Amino acid sequence: RPGRVGVSEERRCLIIDGHPTIRLGVKGLLESRYEVEEATDGRDALELLTALGDFDVAIVEMRPAANGAGDLSGTAAIKALLDASPGLGIVAHAPRPERHAAAQAMSAGATAYVAKSSPSQALAEAVEAAASAERFVDPAARKGVANLALTRRQREILQLFADGHSTADVAHR
Repeated sequence: RPGRVGVSEERRCLIIDGHPTIRLGVKGLLESRYEVEEATDGRDALELLTALGDFDVAIVEMRPAANGAGDLSGTAAIKALLDASPGLGIVAHAPRPERHAAAQAMSAGATAYVAKSSPSQALAEAVEAAASAERFVDPAARKGVANLALTRRQREILQLFADGHSTADVAHR
């Protein structure tokens, strides 16, 4: 790490995302305050943890595991990273601000949750909170579900299902 001007020797961040453009953008946001390493998935991240030692925070892409091939992503990656490095602060980085996804990530052990669609400042705040072992939930996720009111027609359709009607019957009605 010698020769890295402006980067604290004590602060290290691991970005885990399958998209190179996302990794590049997050790295650009954080590299003035963190030494940043990149991994494409949870398995690569575990190898980096083993090879390079401790990190202060990891940003984990929240995506479902790919079919087959032993993919390690999302909540499974969070759990594996915490098993390997129990003090690691973890930011769950999801496509959208969803309250249930935030709860799922936090239950898996994430310290913070932020949507990729949120302003970059929300991600910076989430990383700082996770590095300090403080909880952070994207403000958009906190209110996301509450703002989705059902229309009258959607309520009627749900009531038909609740009354035991089949999908074909509901579609016909």
